[in-house]
Amino acid sequence: MTEPATTDLHVLVLAGGLSYERDVSLRSGRRVLDALKTVGVEAELRDADVALLPALTADPPDAVVIALHGATGEDGSLRGVLDLCGVPYVGCDARASRLAWDKPSAKAVLREFGIPTPDWVALPHDRFSELGAVAVLDRIVDRLGLPLMVKPAQGGSGLGAAVVRDAPALPAAMVGCFAYDSTALVERFVPGMDVAVSVVDLGDGPRALPPVEIVPRNGVYDYAARYTAGRTTWHAPARLDKAVAETVTEVALAAHTALGLRDLSRVDLIVDADGRPHVLEVNVSPGMTETSLLPLAVQAAGLDFGRVLGSLVARAAARRS
Repeated sequence: MTEPATTDLHVLVLAGGLSYERDVSLRSGRRVLDALKTVGVEAELRDADVALLPALTADPPDAVVIALHGATGEDGSLRGVLDLCGVPYVGCDARASRLAWDKPSAKAVLREFGIPTPDWVALPHDRFSELGAVAVLDRIVDRLGLPLMVKPAQGGSGLGAAVVRDAPALPAAMVGCFAYDSTALVERFVPGMDVAVSVVDLGDGPRALPPVEIVPRNGVYDYAARYTAGRTTWHAPARLDKAVAETVTEVALAAHTALGLRDLSRVDLIVDADGRPHVLEVNVSPGMTETSLLPLAVQAAGLDFGRVLGSLVARAAARRS
């Protein structure tokens, strides 16, 4: 791993925000802060509020770590503001962030690159109402079959997501989804192993860390399963045959590259019974909490979390010049 200098860097960790994922973001931010301190990087934790821009102007940091989840950290808008301020940050640029954040758009790009992703339809709430809910849902079931996965087109942490195994349950799942986003993504549900592959670039190009297998106790990796102790078991590395694991990491790297990402990402996949991976979504601001997948993957790779973050911070700071 490349070890760029981090001495005397002024680093800002942004966490909190106003999304549904605020609490998770604050936990990620504190974990990042603690990890950076272990490698001698003195960082400051700050919320993305009205005081942020004056602070960036008065005392510009050498680099920013975005530990914000949800729209604030992932829809590209904050990254665009940091670009305007000339402040470098860890992670992809605003354009790539916007693309990855919108799941239907990202899936379309993946499909163009020949990267497997489940068939889907994106349905805005307005069209859902105008065209008649019953008729639309009947067509979705006819086209995609059952079971289905319903989730917000823009969002994370499993909020608003539901598995639909029979047609009568679909309307309620759509209503639950629309509580979190004005557009629902309905995709064919692929049974199999939930796997996450974190990708980092520490100076020698994007590198896929060992896949992490996710085994939620109730069978669905929802918000509670992600952030409640005892609800999920993780295996790092995943219990995959060597050949399948290699294919999974190749697909994850291809998705990272196809979406134009930088520094780090987390690719969520399903590996079906035949060992074929299917990309579900790509996260540009992965969780960093005690139950998050990227830190687990870092540990499985035999790397030190603080040193990995320090390297990413130093590389971001170097972009300023």
